[in-house]
Amino acid sequence: MRNLIFSAALAVASLFGLQVQAADIEAGKQYVELENPVPVAQPGKIEVVELFWYGCPHCFDLEPTLNAWVAKLPDDVNFVRVPALFGRQWDIHGQLYITLDLMKVEPKVREAVFNAIHKEGKKLLEPEEMADFLAGHGIDRDSFLSTYNSFAVKGQMTKARQLAKAYQITGVPTIIVNGKYRLDVHSAGGEQQLLQAVDQLVAKERAAAH
Repeated sequence: MRNLIFSAALAVASLFGLQVQAADIEAGKQYVELENPVPVAQPGKIEVVELFWYGCPHCFDLEPTLNAWVAKLPDDVNFVRVPALFGRQWDIHGQLYITLDLMKVEPKVREAVFNAIHKEGKKLLEPEEMADFLAGHGIDRDSFLSTYNSFAVKGQMTKARQLAKAYQITGVPTIIVNGKYRLDVHSAGGEQQLLQAVDQLVAKERAAAH
């Protein structure tokens, strides 16, 4: 009887081991390794970039899971959001994000902006509409409008376009790890699997640096 219990335990352990091994990620499956790595914003830190669009339902769905993950990141990881600018609404909402980011108020109103678009049916496609909406969330209307049309915002939009091109993205949400690896919810097999894969790639980059 004892031998039977021991054999069963070994079988379970072996099965568990196979599951762990199956969870290991591979280039070409869960992620793509970029042929030309892109420089990171803060050398010395492992960079994780999310390319997104306020109007993207998948980005909206990922927000709670992603935010919980970001809140627990270690100090050696730098998380960055970059708006994907594919024209029309994408560019307008990207300009909105960059404006709020430069004003250092984006985290304060991110959830409100997402909810306005996905739950309240707001378009947020005109600067005046944006300014009125944001004023209700404590953002100075005139400061927003002057920043929205500034050269600084236009410069950051150019940079965002260059990054998206360098990362070779075709949709959002897309995650880039340390300028080298590209993956998304679909390639990873789900939201939790995406972040688990990101964790593995971060660990890989951390080990390579030491």
